[in-house]
Amino acid sequence: MPRSMKSWSAVRRTALAGVAVVSALVLAACGGSDSSGGGSGGDDAGLNKAGTLTVGMNLQFKPEMYLDAAGKPAGYDVDLLNKLATELGVKLNIQNLDFNGLIPGLQSKKFDMVSVGFSATEERKKVIDFTRAYVPYTSVLAVGQNDTSPATVDSYNAKGKTITALQGSTGEQLAKKSFPQAKVSSFSDQNAALLQVATGRAQGSVVEDYILAQYQKSNPNQVKKAALPQPLDLSYGAWAVQKGNSTLRTKLDAFLCKAQKDGTLAELYKKDFEVSEFPAMPEGC
Repeated sequence: MPRSMKSWSAVRRTALAGVAVVSALVLAACGGSDSSGGGSGGDDAGLNKAGTLTVGMNLQFKPEMYLDAAGKPAGYDVDLLNKLATELGVKLNIQNLDFNGLIPGLQSKKFDMVSVGFSATEERKKVIDFTRAYVPYTSVLAVGQNDTSPATVDSYNAKGKTITALQGSTGEQLAKKSFPQAKVSSFSDQNAALLQVATGRAQGSVVEDYILAQYQKSNPNQVKKAALPQPLDLSYGAWAVQKGNSTLRTKLDAFLCKAQKDGTLAELYKKDFEVSEFPAMPEGC
């Protein structure tokens, strides 16, 4: 993620220069992940391979994007991508990579787009292009279950304090910005970053609230959200495409505008995140 981002930083996630692409586990979308279209669609959609939409993802952010009990891609992003593939009349091919391999993989045309809630940061815009927002994020600080520190940023922004975050994410950048006096430690796995807090090795972790909620469900009474007066950050995640691929970006923007107007985004978000309200999205459609 991160979908840091958003972030929901939101998360969401800043690419690290020079990071090597990690080997991908190609997940040929089964059932709902294979959209109809007979492989003939997408010829004018700006895809690497006509008829197939190949998407780079990091499937470890339940409920936004993850592998279900059967090992198949699931979650908000996957549901939305299935609808996108149907709209474009193409097959959906998801590639599950380590988070740090997503931007390099997109640049080297291993896939057509990335769906992991990226924040459209200025640094990222130098190497890839972004669509309009498709997912809202709220970034919070996770602390130990028994933490009794005053509910202020200054309580954690001090020498001797350690704040963790997902490596390469906008959450990592947010941690450095919000807690400049503390030591920021980054991890390639989001759960590993939270485990540092749960075991007392770190005093806090910058994370999206939905990821924290999922961790709490699986690991009760380990961590909690710091009672700060407001979130560390509010933002949105966007899809990423290869630099200069205006054809695909235009089609994705049109799809997202339609999905926002007809309630598709809200419907999927409420279903997958199990919430009753859908945050306001940017206007401009």
